[in-house]
Amino acid sequence: MLGLSLSLLITRVITLVIAFSFHEFSHAAVANAFGDDTAKRAGRLTLNPFAHLDIFGTILLIVAGFGWAKPVPVNPYQLQRKSPAALMWVSLAGPMSNFLLAILAAIPLRFNWVAYSGFTSEGFPTLFEFLFYFIIINLSLMLFNLIPIAPLDGEKIAEYVLPPSWGKALEKFAAYGPIVLMAVFFIGPRLGVDIFSGIISPVLSNLLSLMLGYGI
Repeated sequence: MLGLSLSLLITRVITLVIAFSFHEFSHAAVANAFGDDTAKRAGRLTLNPFAHLDIFGTILLIVAGFGWAKPVPVNPYQLQRKSPAALMWVSLAGPMSNFLLAILAAIPLRFNWVAYSGFTSEGFPTLFEFLFYFIIINLSLMLFNLIPIAPLDGEKIAEYVLPPSWGKALEKFAAYGPIVLMAVFFIGPRLGVDIFSGIISPVLSNLLSLMLGYGI
């Protein structure tokens, strides 16, 4: 955890417990609304973080900024019987839940209900600092999960909205998704190809500017 201040570590831990739990609960809730109770029967229709957190994935995200929670189980065939778009909405629910959390945290900063108080390096973060990073982390999770590579939510969203031929190509490519993600986020930057800085960071900064009136 070199280079990670105590205040930022505390902020990340609290934020990720909330963000992951709400993200996975949203997947389960939307699936259940479409008639698929697979997640509910698995005990995932809950905001209890212990039902959703993957220990290794959470630790990795805290330390390296890349990680995961336990995927919510769904039955695609049962969802498809309800609506061809059901699986897409279930997938979209996770990233949109993080977007909603970011909006809620941005409100007190946008309207100056919480005054700027700087950033600390030791001890507990200030309320301003916590909310600021809470927004950034949730927006980052949303954007990351919208990447159209399996097993991220964006793959199922893209599979639905893109032409059928593209969707089939994504489906065939899904088995290699985790390897591609590892290469993109760990090997790529070492070779001078940083997808996060080149694509996600500018979008993140623009969203932050819209929410707060200033970017990063």
